[in-house]
Amino acid sequence: MKYDYLIFIGRFQPFHTGHESVIRKALQLSDKVIVLVGSAYQPRTVRNPWDFNERESFMRLAFSEEENRRILAFPLLDQTYNNQLWIKSVQLLVSGVVHNKIASKPKVGLIGHQKDNTSDYLTQFPQWEREEVENYENISSTDIRELYFDDQEFTNPLNSNIAMALEKFKKTKAFEEVQNEFYFVKKYKSAWDKAPYTPMFITVDAVVVQSGHILLIERKAQPGKGLMALPGGFLDGNETLKTAVIRELREETRIKVPAPVLAGSITKQEVFDNPHRSARGRTVTHAYLIELKGESLPKVKGGDDAAKAFWVPFAEVKPEMMFEDHFHIIQAMVG
Repeated sequence: MKYDYLIFIGRFQPFHTGHESVIRKALQLSDKVIVLVGSAYQPRTVRNPWDFNERESFMRLAFSEEENRRILAFPLLDQTYNNQLWIKSVQLLVSGVVHNKIASKPKVGLIGHQKDNTSDYLTQFPQWEREEVENYENISSTDIRELYFDDQEFTNPLNSNIAMALEKFKKTKAFEEVQNEFYFVKKYKSAWDKAPYTPMFITVDAVVVQSGHILLIERKAQPGKGLMALPGGFLDGNETLKTAVIRELREETRIKVPAPVLAGSITKQEVFDNPHRSARGRTVTHAYLIELKGESLPKVKGGDDAAKAFWVPFAEVKPEMMFEDHFHIIQAMVG
């Protein structure tokens, strides 16, 4: 074998024959294949409809028992606004598997195809030899998801076992919820079909903290109905960003703190502009860190677009319960 280990990183939403071909190539070249399944611990969305366990099970349906013994799969959390932390996470996962031998150092490589800027990670691990593979039949996971959730037929770029598993998934409540969001987003975007340019939206989000807690809301409507989120919303045409974030915060949480005190407690402002951060389209948000002081947490109550408002201890904020990239915004703003 050319390698002891080959690493393959992807989201696999869903796992298709292009992914399968890469792993089969890796099995020819290495003793073990380490598959890092990205965007783990995310809420279900049209872009990420299947969790880590489902994606791993789909993947293993494509291989024999002997092949599966040589495939090691691990969940990989996104670090949307901290690429160095993401690189460190990959390194730690791999080092937990690859152990130096007494006589020699294991040969480790990274396998993949440089298709677009989502594949830039292939150049960020100089310690591992790179194994480039060709694009397999130009298969697009995005196209598969579009057709799948729109109940359309498509030329099947899936292993037959995986295709059957996806048909079975259609009978679940999880499928129904993601499909509802798919149609909501499709209708939402149709309003801009005749715009001369791709629309871009500006939003604001309030990151309000006090005594080791953060103020969150539960979203009342699609997209992300039922998920936790930062208080925030769209910028009105006649207001400043700072005015907008205080307005949205007070509308959605009814927080019992005067507006001047909230504005005076702003300690940081950052822009978050990941192109994939919102299913609704290109949305750039301005987040404001508001650090409150006091012995007791101010009373809050859900209002406007929020079903509920509540304070959550930092340690209890989990990525799988957060809307869009709000977990990563909190990480970037609060640490």
